[in-house]
Amino acid sequence: MKEKEELFAFIEKAERNVLDGKALERAELVRLLSIDPDSEACERLGQAARRVASHVTGDRAYLWGAMGVDYKACPMNCDFCSLGEAWGIVETDRERDFSEEEIIESVRDYAENKVRWIVLRTTEFYSLDVLSELIGKIRGAVPGSYEIGLNVGEFDLEKANALHRAGVDFIYHSLRLGEGRDTRFNPVERLKTLGAVKDSPLKLVFLVEPIGVEHSNEEIADICLCAIEHQAIVTGGMARVPVPGTPLGVHPQISEKRLAQIVAVTRLAGGSRVPDICVHPATPKALRFGANVAVVETGSIPRDSCCLPKEKWNQFDAQTAGEWFEQAGYTLCARPEMQ
Repeated sequence: MKEKEELFAFIEKAERNVLDGKALERAELVRLLSIDPDSEACERLGQAARRVASHVTGDRAYLWGAMGVDYKACPMNCDFCSLGEAWGIVETDRERDFSEEEIIESVRDYAENKVRWIVLRTTEFYSLDVLSELIGKIRGAVPGSYEIGLNVGEFDLEKANALHRAGVDFIYHSLRLGEGRDTRFNPVERLKTLGAVKDSPLKLVFLVEPIGVEHSNEEIADICLCAIEHQAIVTGGMARVPVPGTPLGVHPQISEKRLAQIVAVTRLAGGSRVPDICVHPATPKALRFGANVAVVETGSIPRDSCCLPKEKWNQFDAQTAGEWFEQAGYTLCARPEMQ
């Protein structure tokens, strides 16, 4: 009983410190991540994170709309990704690049459904020059207050500045869990790209991902702190979804309770420095535990064997997200100052 009360007190103190503007230390994050997801203490943690979310966001929630614009086998062969060339999931006769018209149609659909952040996601070697030209066409074809960004390969500061001049608002990039072990990427190069974004006018979105049962609390805490260090405007948690046929597909997905717990910890870690916390795949519990951003996605899906030209992955769309946000006490907004 004493240990339980001490843990409750630790959670309350962490919440007070965050509300007072104090940053939690790595050891504190690890202790919060070590709480049993099935325990009463974890419920207390989630409630604390939701109160911090209310304080930081004013109970405003936002949508993230992603489109994978190329369905192609990728030579980087990340152990969790369905697009890895070595896994043979992407059949040659099914490879495709989505057309400008299809991409613009998808962006328009997102813009008309209160999506704040729209990101075009590609495999590693997709042309940044092609994307830069496409951004201008999208802006001309789809008016709105949305922000548009890219989830692409590595680039330097010169290219980061060029992307911003082309109309790109933000970049999704991360140092992923198991980088260099479960991926063929050099962590140093990933960090260089993160540095280039930080030193440019581009904004950064950086989730802790792809979270699996194989990752330690220490690993998760370190990646969370890395996102904050690189001045991400959005962080949060993304689960690794097991894809049959990939090396990590044999391991189970983390539970909804565990994902919600990790989201709660990222909420406390971010405090007022990172106002918006995202969860993917979204769950009602994660929203109740402090996430105020949910992802809708279409096109090429790296966490599944499918390619969806029009449908939304997992049948999770803007309407469903809006209903879940409302149930969690949020108001879905298209941008910070409007509903």
